[in-house]
This record gives sequence, C-alpha cells and structure tokens, in this order.
Amino acid sequence: MNPLAFSTLGTPGATVAEVIETAAAYGCAGVELRCADGDLIAPGTSAGELRAVGGAFAAAGVEIVAVCSYTRVARPDGDPVAEVLRHVEIAETLGAPFVRVFGGVEGQDDPAGAAVRRLSEVADRLPGNGVDVLLETHDVFLTGEAIAGVLSAVGSPRVGALWDVVNPWRAGESPAETADALAPYLRHVQIKDAASPSDLAPVLPGKGAVGVPAVLAELDRLGYSGYLALEWERVWYPDAPPVEAALAAFREVLGR
Repeated sequence: MNPLAFSTLGTPGATVAEVIETAAAYGCAGVELRCADGDLIAPGTSAGELRAVGGAFAAAGVEIVAVCSYTRVARPDGDPVAEVLRHVEIAETLGAPFVRVFGGVEGQDDPAGAAVRRLSEVADRLPGNGVDVLLETHDVFLTGEAIAGVLSAVGSPRVGALWDVVNPWRAGESPAETADALAPYLRHVQIKDAASPSDLAPVLPGKGAVGVPAVLAELDRLGYSGYLALEWERVWYPDAPPVEAALAAFREVLGR
C-alpha cells in the first residue's frame, strides 16, 4: 500500500499546524511543500526558519516528501543550476528527500539539450546529502517519453522523474505508455483529475476524465511503492472546493 501525501498548493494561507492537522485527519504520511513567496517556505527562507518548519513536521510524524521548486531547468535566462542547488540545500535542512523541478518555456530552441546540460551539472555538483532532483512531466516535457529522453541522457541516479498524471494524459500519452517510459526513473507521483485536456480546473479525484484508476493500475504493474500525492491546485483556482473535499475523494478513488 502506497503512503499518501498532499501538496500545500491546496492549502493557501494554512499554517504549519493546520497542514499537519489535515495530514493527520486524512491519513497522509507526507506533504509536499510548495517553495514560493507567501507560502510556508520560500527560496529566501532562513536556515533557522527551515529547521523550525522541518522540526514541527518531524515531531508530528509527517514526512516532507518534496520541496516543490518553480525552477525551469532548461529556460534560456538566469542561473537555473544555482537555483536548483539552493532548493537542494533547503530540502536538506528540512529533511526532505526530493526537489521538484520543471523543464523549460514554450518556443525556446532545444529545450531537451539545455535540460540535459543543466541537470548533468546539477548531478555533478550535488552534495552527498540524500536529496535527489526530480523532473516533472510538465511544460515542454509533458510526456513520459520526453522526460525519459532527458533523464537517459543525464544518466544519474540522483536525477529522477515525477509523474504528474494530468500532463501526459492531455498530451495524448496513455498511462501504459507513460509508465513504461518512466519506469527506470520514477520516484514520485502526483495524482489529480480534470474535465478535459482543454479544461484543467481541478476536479475531485476520480470524478474527471483523466482515468485515475488506470494510472493506479499501471503503478501497480510497475511495483511502484513510493508516495501518491494529491496535487489540489487551490492556489491557482481559489473557487475550487477545499482540500479536505479533495482528500476525501482521493482516498475514495484509492479504495481506502
């Protein structure tokens, strides 16, 4: 049975104590912490503040599964490598095993080549602190096939894949195809649902068109034993139902 988690993308304005209370109420062993200004942690959060946050979750027995950065590793400007390494430092301080990163921006030249170069540099510079970097199925790398192409070229066990189940689906890749492509790299899974590929507003898990049960069947076929994390995008869609309703539906579709 996979452990469950949820992202603070679904709990805008909540305190650490409130996030912990929600995790306990819905049987979630972990949380993903969105790393952004105005959230519980941000790229500029001090080490002391990070230790306090990490200590509160640890004392409650709730694992911080991932630090969810908004760094696009293939983007043509800035210093994405430095940004990723800063988030790795944040994750180490919090006691989290993963940092989530995105790919690139639409219309740029050779985003796959840029992603391979940046992630290879990140892999070479990662300290031996137990924190790995996960490239999500997102933006210019929507599919498992696209993510696998990048990760096979990087060739590092410290850089893996995060399967956001909506994005390969809306790109036309079947759950079986995504699972097969990501199988050597898969470390974490985000579950959510949507009404159609052109309407990505949050739909309660199992009530939309994504086919969450088919995804779960493919994960069983792979023998995936990591977290299943609800990503409820209430930050972006403030009129969506509260995260508690989504977590109840999440547990229902998982049969728990």
